[in-house]
Amino acid sequence: MKSIVGQPIKSVTELADGWANTAYSIVLSDGTPLVLKVAPAKDKPLMRCEQNNMRTEVEALRLVAKSANVPVPRVLSYDPSCSLVPCEYFIMEYIQGTPLNKIKASLSEEELAAVQEEIGVYNKRINTIQGETFGLLGRPERGRMTWKEVFHSMIEGVLADGEEIGVVFPESYGEIRRQMLRHFDALDEVKVPYLVHWDLWEGNVFIQDGKVSGIIDFERAFWGDPFIEFFFGRFGASPAFERGYGRSITTEGEQRRRLLYNLYLDLILVIECEFRKYTDQKHIAWTYENFKTGFEQLVTRF
Repeated sequence: MKSIVGQPIKSVTELADGWANTAYSIVLSDGTPLVLKVAPAKDKPLMRCEQNNMRTEVEALRLVAKSANVPVPRVLSYDPSCSLVPCEYFIMEYIQGTPLNKIKASLSEEELAAVQEEIGVYNKRINTIQGETFGLLGRPERGRMTWKEVFHSMIEGVLADGEEIGVVFPESYGEIRRQMLRHFDALDEVKVPYLVHWDLWEGNVFIQDGKVSGIIDFERAFWGDPFIEFFFGRFGASPAFERGYGRSITTEGEQRRRLLYNLYLDLILVIECEFRKYTDQKHIAWTYENFKTGFEQLVTRF
C-alpha cells in the first residue's frame, strides 16, 4: 500500500458501500485522509454497463472539476498500467460528510428540501458540460451515433446480460423490446450530448452542516440526455430538486423518454442481483415488483 500512496500509512479502512470497485479510506502518517479505489479483478463477472468503470469515473471527475463549480473529490493519481498491483486504481481526496441516504430520516422537511434544491443546482451544472458525441465515457462509440442509437445499444446490452445469465422476467424479452421500441421515436428529440452522472442518488451525495459537501461515484457517467438523471425518475423526483435544477419534465416526448429511462434502471436492478449473487430474497422480490410497475407504466401511459 505504501508503494501506491508514496508515504507511510497510519490506517486503512475498507468502505463497504460499493460493489464493482473496492474503496478504502486511508489516513497517512501526517493525518491526511485519502480514498483509494481499486478496480475489480479481471475475472469478476460484470454487466456490460459496468465495463471500464474506473476509467470512466476518473475522466468524469476531471471533467467536472475543470468545467463546473461542483464539489467533487480531486483525482490525485490514476494508474491503469496494473504494474504495481494487478488492477487499475486511483487515489482521490476524502470527502467530509455523511451520505444523504443515511441521514435523510433525521432531516426536517425544510432541511431536506434545501438539500434537494442544492442537489438540483449541482446536477444542472454537471449537465451543462457538453460533449461531441453521445455514448459512454471511456468507451467512445464508433462514428457519430444519435442518442436513439446509443440508448438502444445501452438497453440491448442490459437485456443481453439478462438473457445470457438466465434472468427470467414476468414478460418475455421480446415483449419488453417491443414495448420499449414503441417509444423510441421520442429519443429523436435529444440532439445535444451532455454529461450525465446517472448514478447521482442520495447515497452518492455527501452532506455536512446541512449542505452538500460532495458528489461521488461517476463511474457510470456518459454523454446523453439529462432527463435520464436519477432525480427526474420516480424514486427521486421532488419539487425542490426541480426548483434547483430549473427544469421539469412536462411534454409528452419528455414523459415518454422518462418511462424508457425508468425501465432501463428497473431492468438493471433485477439483473444485477444475479451478477452480484445477492441472497436477500426480500430485495430480490422488490426488484421484480418494481420492474412490474415500470413495465406497466411503459405499456399503459401512452
